Order: sequence, then structure tokens, then C-alpha cells
Amino acid sequence: MMSGAQIVVETLIEQGVTDVFGYPGGQVLNIYDELYKAGDRINHVLAAHEQGASHAADGYSRVTGKVGVVIATSGPGATNLVTGIATAMLDSIPMVAITGNVPTSLIGRDSFQEINITGVTLPITKHNYFVSDVHELADTIREAFRIAKSGRPGPVLIDIPKDVQVAQCAFTRGDIVDHIPQETADDADIDRAVELINASKRPYIYIGGGAAGRGMTEDIIALAEKIDAYVGCTFMGLSAMKNSYPRFLGMEGMHGRYASSMANKEADLIIGIGVRFSDRATGNVAKYAKNAKIIQLDTDLSEINKNVRVDVGLIGSIVSSFSRILKRCDKQSHPEWRATVEAFKTEERLIADEAERMANGAMTPKKIFDVINEVKDERTVIATDVGQHQMWAAQYTDFEMPRRFASSGGLGTMGYGLGAAIGAQIASGDRTVLITGDGSFGMNLNEMATAVSYNTPIVIVLMNNGVLGMVRQWQTLFFGKRYSNTVLNRQTDFVKLAEAFGAKARCVDNIADFRAAFEEAMQHDGPYLIDTLIDMDEFVLPMLPPGGSIDDIITVKPEVK
Repeated sequence: MMSGAQIVVETLIEQGVTDVFGYPGGQVLNIYDELYKAGDRINHVLAAHEQGASHAADGYSRVTGKVGVVIATSGPGATNLVTGIATAMLDSIPMVAITGNVPTSLIGRDSFQEINITGVTLPITKHNYFVSDVHELADTIREAFRIAKSGRPGPVLIDIPKDVQVAQCAFTRGDIVDHIPQETADDADIDRAVELINASKRPYIYIGGGAAGRGMTEDIIALAEKIDAYVGCTFMGLSAMKNSYPRFLGMEGMHGRYASSMANKEADLIIGIGVRFSDRATGNVAKYAKNAKIIQLDTDLSEINKNVRVDVGLIGSIVSSFSRILKRCDKQSHPEWRATVEAFKTEERLIADEAERMANGAMTPKKIFDVINEVKDERTVIATDVGQHQMWAAQYTDFEMPRRFASSGGLGTMGYGLGAAIGAQIASGDRTVLITGDGSFGMNLNEMATAVSYNTPIVIVLMNNGVLGMVRQWQTLFFGKRYSNTVLNRQTDFVKLAEAFGAKARCVDNIADFRAAFEEAMQHDGPYLIDTLIDMDEFVLPMLPPGGSIDDIITVKPEVK
């Protein structure tokens, strides 16, 4: 016989869980007692706040592909998970959140720290459970893992009342649950997709988050070579393709790279792999891909034709559908298309060169990332918060391995980065670099305590411009330079702050000092923060204006002063 709390821990271990993140409280004390007893078999990472714990579980999952696990108590502990759960939901990250609750006899009586967390999280989970019978607990956890990692992955929540944790029942160890089998795309649809590919003169392969981490890199390269195509990606597709691959153009969309966005616009065929054609990627949908046929491969039926109309939708296993296409399509050569795209790449370099010339020697984001790329190795994980720094990271970071990028795409969660960086570092065992801004970092900087407590080798590159940079950029371009509440006017000394937490830190205002600091940080045993001072009027370019299309692309920074 085992208690419900024992069953929780033993089932997690059974499912291959080695690390969990969380914060204890009254309604999960029994679970934490069992975690203590099983400390030689499962590692618990104590966060400074439940939101940080949820982001850590998310970052852990993005790097490993495994289901991330977070544990919190009832009431505010549970509600503090909501932003992290929603972040995972919008980016299709497999996570299991386990919350405690008051005893079943007190449910609905407004008991201390009682909250209907299943009701709160219903719209932001793939599924959630309220477990009222200890005999159903183990199988509920197993089912939660199966749902979280099957099909289109996502978060699942399990709410366990205190009396269910205390109750006893027999426990029989099971096996690690497998994915729910995916359907296979129809042969007729595969044949139609192949027909479109064979007829194309300007093919563009478009990778999204659904392709990231599925081991498809070499097959995508093989198709690009076979059909003479170029490859671009969404924000969520970053690190799925090697940046060194000559046909890879990088991210396209609102803040995408010029050549990638232009190639997407001029293509006569777009092969979308695990992409959702979100507004940030397409701009004005009415003007998107007007002269192109679209093939969409996705595990989720609801994504087909949701945002753009496609000519062929392939539902089911993306890997299987893509493999069948690769085998069936013809070898092709499109010299005119190659010349067109290479001209876009040249134009992109000229735009970048002019921007650097106009910077007149200042420490620009591009120069910062040039140093990061030179010093880091291919195993280095890059995590980000949300804002201008995030888009610079997306534009300029070189990735050579999959699952080396952790960032909030769909929800755009400021404050995501530090927790995610901790989870990613624990998951990978490799040094992690967090790219953040002073606005985002201020939201969850309490997780510095976690980074120091566990001595995690995280390098925090804080791009400090004293403003909410992305919002300020919009105010400059579209709101008549009325900077309403985007100039922070804070007196925070980030070096002293980091040192107060127990981390090492340094402030730099030029690229030579940044290089020296970053090289030192990458060798440091533990967290190291670099307060990197940049101009408040640095812009993320290119940019598509809201409601605009690639025809409206902004590549030159306007006069700000």
C-alpha cells in the first residue's frame, strides 16, 4: 500500500522524470515529504516563485523534448503557474503541472487557499484533471503524460486534494507511456503535394515550431537540394536548421530577415512544416502569398486553413508526410530562382552594412551577437525574454544544433527568460546564455536567487537601454513619438543587484569590454551578469508595420530625435 503522495512521486519516476521544479506549500506538504525521501532518484529544483518554476519546466522541455514537470500548492501557488502554463500552451510545449488543493470535504466552501484551478486553466491546457479518488491517481498521471506529449504537445494540469494525497491504495509500477499513434496523410494528398512541388519554379520550405526538435534537419536539407529550394523559418522554427547551411535564410515575418521575407513573398510554392501562419509571420493575410500555392504539414487538423487558405493540407505525422514527399518528388534545377534569392541576400548585407556605418562605431546589437557567436559553441543554449533583444537574438544568433533555443513565441511572456534559462541549463548540462532586456529582466529577476543557489552556469546578457524598447519603437513609428510610460527612469544598479544575490557581474558600454566580459563569463563557474548599455533608440529592423505586408517593409531607421 502507498499513500497518494507516494504514488505521485513513484509514477513520476516511472515515467522517466529525473528533475522537477516547484515551490512547497501547505496543500502539497505530503508530496514534498515523499520527494525528500526519494531525493536519490528524483531531483527537485526550488524556484523563487511558482511562475519561475513553470518557465523552468518549460525551458527544460524545449531543450530535452521531454515532458517538463512543475509542482505548486493550492490557491496563489496554483494561480502563479497560469502564465507559465499559457506560455507552454501557445508554443505547444509538453508540460505536466501538479497542484495540491484543500481536502475534498472543503471544496466549494471558500476554504483557505482554495481555488478552482481546473476551471481557471481549462482554456490554457490540453486537458486537466481533478483527482477525487486515490485509486485513479496513478493512471491519471500516466494519461496526463500521454496527452502532454502526443500529437500537438502541450500542458496538462492535475489537481490533487490533500485527502487524496493522504489516502492509501495499492500501486503497481507501469511502463513509460507512449505517444498516442498519429494518423497518416492520405496518399492522394501526398501525390497532390508532389505535383505542386514538381510544377514549382520558385519553391520555399518554411519551418515552424512543429518541425523543431523532430530530427528533420537532414531530410529538409535533402529536399532543398533535390528541388532547388531555399529554407526559411518562423520564430518558433529557429534552431531546427543549421545557420551554416547556405540555403537557409533565417526567420521571416514582422521582424524577419530581409532575404527570407522577400523569398517567401516571391515564391510560387510555400511548403509549410509545422507552421501556423500567425499574423506575426504573414502580415496582412489578404496580401500574403498571393501568387503562391501552399502546402501545409501539421499534426493538428484545426491549424489547416485557420489563418491562410492552403492548396494541400497534410494531417498527421509531419515526419512521415515529409519523408513520403521527399521520396516521390523529382530532382529539379531553378537557376533563375537561385539568382533572385542570392540578390536578396546581397541586398540584406548592404542594408546591414549601412546600418553599421550609421552607428558610427557604437556598440550595436549586431556587434554584440557577433561576439556571442564567435565565443559560444554549438552546444550553447540561448534563452531570451521578450522584446527587442528577443528579435535581435532571432535575427543574429547562429544555431548549429536543434533544441538550442528557448523563448516565448505565441504568448510573448516578459519575465520568461531567467526561469527558462535555469531549466534549460539543468536539462542540457551545457552553459546557457540568457539574452534579456532591463524591462523583461525586472519582472522575474528574483530567480537570480535560484541560479546562485544551484550555481547554474548561466551568462545573462542584459541589453540595458533604459526603456521598454519594442513599445518605444512602435511609439516612434506609429504614435507620433509620444513615449507614454516607456522610459523607465529606474535607478537600479544591476551589477550591485547581481552581486547582492551572490552572482558575479560587470557593466560594459563598448564592444571591446563586452568581448572581455563575455569571454570571462563563459568560463565562470556559476551565474554571471553583463549589464550591456545600448542606445535607447536602437531599432529592430526590418519591420512590417501592423496591418502591412512585405510590400511595406521598413529597412531604414527614421530620424528619432
